[in-house]
Amino acid sequence: MDFLIPKNAPGRRHNKHWQFCVGSGHAPLALRADYMKMLRFIHDELGICYVRFHGIFNDDMEPLNSLESLFPLKGAERFRELNFRKIACVYDNILDCGMKPFVELSFMPKLLASGDKQCFFYYKGNITPPADYGEWSRFIETFMRFLIGRYGETEVRSWYFEVWNEPDLWGFFSGTKEEYFKLYQATAEAIKAVDVRLRVGGPSTSASKWIHGFLSYCRENSVPVDFVSTHQYAGDPVGMIDVNGLLEQNERPHAFQGFGSADLLKDLPDGDMLDALRYLLPDKSETTDIPDNVFRDNAAIVKKQARGLPVFYTEWNVNSTFSAYTNDTRKPAAYIVRAALDTEGNIDRSSIWCFSDLFEEFHNFPQEFHGGFGLLTNNGIPKPSFYALKLLDRLTGLRLDLGGGATAGEIGIAAFRDEKTLQILLFRQKMKNVRLEPHEAVITVETDERPLSAAYMRIDETHCNPLRVWEEMGRPDNLTRAEVKRLTEQTGLTEEPLDYAFSDGYARFSVKLGVNDVYLITVNY
Repeated sequence: MDFLIPKNAPGRRHNKHWQFCVGSGHAPLALRADYMKMLRFIHDELGICYVRFHGIFNDDMEPLNSLESLFPLKGAERFRELNFRKIACVYDNILDCGMKPFVELSFMPKLLASGDKQCFFYYKGNITPPADYGEWSRFIETFMRFLIGRYGETEVRSWYFEVWNEPDLWGFFSGTKEEYFKLYQATAEAIKAVDVRLRVGGPSTSASKWIHGFLSYCRENSVPVDFVSTHQYAGDPVGMIDVNGLLEQNERPHAFQGFGSADLLKDLPDGDMLDALRYLLPDKSETTDIPDNVFRDNAAIVKKQARGLPVFYTEWNVNSTFSAYTNDTRKPAAYIVRAALDTEGNIDRSSIWCFSDLFEEFHNFPQEFHGGFGLLTNNGIPKPSFYALKLLDRLTGLRLDLGGGATAGEIGIAAFRDEKTLQILLFRQKMKNVRLEPHEAVITVETDERPLSAAYMRIDETHCNPLRVWEEMGRPDNLTRAEVKRLTEQTGLTEEPLDYAFSDGYARFSVKLGVNDVYLITVNY
């Protein structure tokens, strides 16, 4: 495949929207030293500014308690206590590592809840609306005043507050769409009652849904909204319905329908928990023809629906199937590169899901590589997806306009230029991690001067692929610190010189890409 980079190609500012925020699992994880060490690494290495996670109001964070939990005496429920100390420890830790919280306001404290339905995560967050919206509003106001009292108005005004997580899914919110809108209104108005300059948004839906209806409700009822937030995975297991281009799915899917059957595992031979989970949650992106442009196309729709409000994708990645083997391969790396480039004009800010395999939604598996969502393994070993963001972070200058089809094919290209360098990002992205013969890509650069040098970095089978090395080690569950250090150093990004030909004002480069390889070529002048 041949590519031409004209010397007069126009350039535009490159929006590194992914550098805004990174996702995480569950609020109490931010009380762990290993978690905080990895979060600081992500901040320092990738320049990411915010972190988002679930469950800041979960009962294991102890925001609201009663005497009844200590002494089950008659009338003990009347004696209540607000306690944000554990939450403060979480936010102190985040600020100490140079980042800020992107606050997802979830889930419902049981003493405020209208029911006892829980999310399917192991920590069982309550997913019902409040029993008393006035009491909920007072709780939110008290929380906001606590934050301002501890951190100051200027600091808290730099945070973002997002109401709930994926209320369009049965497993995260037991109420209807209309009940979520009511919850959002009560929450947003309570926040603004404390300080009108605090920033609040939603609806934090899955698969780019509900934006039109949510914003219509906010306009009709004069409800404050500072940003629009939603999520998008290419391999979303619960599906997405596009109703006249509005993404307004009203049927609320049950992500784990049928899991109540006692016979699901009857034909599966005895094995470990990971084998069983992969059987129950197969990687649909490997068995179904999933298009690679869903994120790009839906982001364009949401951008129009937002009518000028900032668009935040607060979760995105190639696959929302926890435990998928391909999560540890370079498949997410190639997808992340393509999706980040293809959506930069329609997204203001985004948050990749997620930064670490220290992740508790189902189970914290002992296997170092178990198909977790993280950019890093349990012990902090960077995966190919981390190195994809590292290559994106290295891009400088203006992004050159190479035409609408530059990133549309199986092999895509983007180019960036500043005064002294030209950077060329190449990827061969496929939604199925198949093995095919390498394809040659020939890049011709129109230039008035001969380059001083050229070099390249790559993510491929033998570079930035710690999974392969770990498998060659015999898949050990418990790595020593020395082994972690050695494996990390052995599979890091390396820069190699790249040969090129120059004549008649053209420099030519050639590389061969396997499936889901990513290359960054740097040409120095």
